[in-house]
Order: sequence, then C-alpha cells, then structure tokens
Amino acid sequence: MITVLGTGTGGPPPVVGAADLVVGAARHLAAAELPSGVRRLVLGPLAPALDEIGACAAAGGRVVVLASGDPGFFGIVRALGARFGAAALDIRPSAPSVAVAFARAGLSWDDAVVVSAHGRDLRAAVNVCRAFPKAAVLTGPGAGPAELGAALARTGLPRTLVVAAGLGSPGETVVSVSPEEAAGRDWGEAVGVVLCLRPGASVPAAAGTVAGPRPAPAGWALPEADFAHRDSMVTKFEVRALALARLGPRTGELVWDIGSGSGSVAVECARFGAAVVAVDKSAEAVARVRANAAAHGVDVEAVVGRAPEVLGQLPDPDAVFVGGGGSDVADVVAACARRARRAVVVTLAAVDRVAAVRAALGASGFTADGVLLQSSRLAPLPGGVTRLAAANPVFVLWAERPATPRTEGAPA
Repeated sequence: MITVLGTGTGGPPPVVGAADLVVGAARHLAAAELPSGVRRLVLGPLAPALDEIGACAAAGGRVVVLASGDPGFFGIVRALGARFGAAALDIRPSAPSVAVAFARAGLSWDDAVVVSAHGRDLRAAVNVCRAFPKAAVLTGPGAGPAELGAALARTGLPRTLVVAAGLGSPGETVVSVSPEEAAGRDWGEAVGVVLCLRPGASVPAAAGTVAGPRPAPAGWALPEADFAHRDSMVTKFEVRALALARLGPRTGELVWDIGSGSGSVAVECARFGAAVVAVDKSAEAVARVRANAAAHGVDVEAVVGRAPEVLGQLPDPDAVFVGGGGSDVADVVAACARRARRAVVVTLAAVDRVAAVRAALGASGFTADGVLLQSSRLAPLPGGVTRLAAANPVFVLWAERPATPRTEGAPA
C-alpha cells in the first residue's frame, strides 16, 4: 500500500507515522512530522521517483507520498495509479488549492473552468482565461502569474488576476492585480494558483446542476436575425453550420475569424468555449462584432486591420475561418495556413478563386477538401402554399494539418 497525503493548503502539517520511504517536494518534507531515520526522497523527475517507490513497495516497505492539496486533482495520483493500480493507493486528500483560493477571494467556484499550466504549454490556460469569465490556473515554472499576465495584457480583454501564494502557510498572500501589473512583478516560486476573473461578471442567482463552465450551446448555426449585420453581410446559417463542423472550436483553443463582417462565426465559436480573435479592415464591422459578442454573452477580441499584414500581431491559432473572399484571398489563406496548428476553413462565392485557395492550403502542408453548398429555404406564397427560395451557392473549403506520428515511448 502506498499512502498519498495531501498537504500545504491549510490545517496542521501531516503526521506521516510509520514509513520506510517518504517522497515529496522539499517544502512538504520540511513541514511534515517525519519519523526519525526515515529515508527521504525529494521529488524531482517523476520516472526515477516511481522506480524508487516501486522498489520499496515490492520489498515490503511502507511508502508515503506527500503532495499539494488534493493529489487526485491534477496531481501525482494519476501517475501512481497508472504505474501501481488504484488498489495499491491509500489517498488522503487535503483541500484543493483551487478551492482555497476561491474561498480566500469570497467566491463560489462550481461554475469556474480549471486548467493546469504546470509542466504544460501555457497557451491553453491563456485561451481559457480569454474565453471564460471565471477560471483558475494551476501554475508552474515558466507558466506563472507574470507569463499569464503578459499574454492576457496583449488581448485588451478586461481581466483581474487573483494570485495566491503559499496557501495555508504562515507566509500566505492573496492579491488582486491587473494582467499588466502581474506581468511586471517577480512572484517567486510560492504561487500555486491564479484566478482569472472578468470584472463585473454576474454571479448566477442559483447553482447549475453540472459543475464547470457554461454547458455547450443547445443549438448552433443561429439564424441571421440573431446577429446585427449590414445589408445581409452575414454568413448564412447553412454555411455556418458546415464551417463550425470543420473548425471544431473547443475549450483551450484559439480561433481566428478573418474578414469577420458581423462576427457570426466568431460568436458561435466563442459559444463553444474557444478563445476567438475576429479581424476586419472596417472599424464599423469590428464595432458590430463587439456588439454581437456582448449580445450573446461571450468574449471576442476584435481587431481592426487588413490581413495578412495584421496577422503578425496575433498569437498562433488552432483553427482559422476566412470569409469574404476578396481578390487577395489566396495570399490571406496562405498566411493563415502557415500559422494554423490544426484546421483552416474558407468560404468563397467565386469559382475562379477556388483553385488558388486549394493550392495555398496544399503548399502549407494541409490536406484540402470542400463542397459547393447549395440550399433552398422554404418561403411562403399567397394562398397558404410554400415555394423553395434558392440561396446563392457558396464554396466551403476546409483543410486539416496531418497529425504528426507519435514516436515510440513519447507521451500522449
């Protein structure tokens, strides 16, 4: 049996009791009451530590692992369970650092999105913070409040960061700062969690039934009437439905909407939990995008600029939607495809531009496909009868970057 003790977020130091090997971070080992003469292992690289734990347990030794807060929440329990099996673990959690941080801030957290940047790329955490009004980020070296603040400051979206350091220790601090302030400070190594909050976000009057962020939308491909637009310059819902299916917007990812117009695609991607940047050369269109995003209760970063020149100011996207189809669309698509990590979707009205766009996608290593989408909507006629009203046909092209084959032994 391997005992896993949660520690470090409040309450008395853990009493280890009888043990042959105690494993944990240096600060946890220093704070715990350990039996004299016990062998200690400061947790560093995980694989050698698991080998030590396995060797001790196999020899009949008693192993205790110290971990922060709830070790089953983005903690060492996953690795221990994968190696030794759940039946070998006796888990005794303490309060999760996320729960303690929200308690210090006086907030409920059943509606928060929790994302880990500890030992992971920070971009997913940044995208979650851009997309949701209430998030918690578990931090790590190179992915702390300063780095998170710097990334959020560039978006222009209103956010407040609550930085919690040393939770449960005598030196505990919990401070609220702007992203710009967070970026300019040296926070040391004691920070474990950062809350990211949208100022003025409403507090739900009653709790939902499922913990976590808002649920996925009950419907998508919303009617054009649900968006403010100019002269019917809005992506039609039939086209939007297919574009969304090929974009696959999801939490933790970033989507670009280039030539956004009304921002209907941007807003719908944001409703799925993706962070979104909408770009249009018209200041009037960008203002309309912001109004539509506000009307649907989502955050969209809207940028006035002409693609492809403005794209250099933006972080790399996971997926890109290109609408409008101007004379330079192939150049815009090529610039987007060079940056997109996963997918590109393009809508075109002119058949003459299809070949150039497909070539641009292929030159960037994507596998392209597409359809000519033709639809006819039911329309009333006098006498209570119905006719078919044909919409303008639209080419919808999509491309996905081929998945990189995993090497043997590489992490998933």
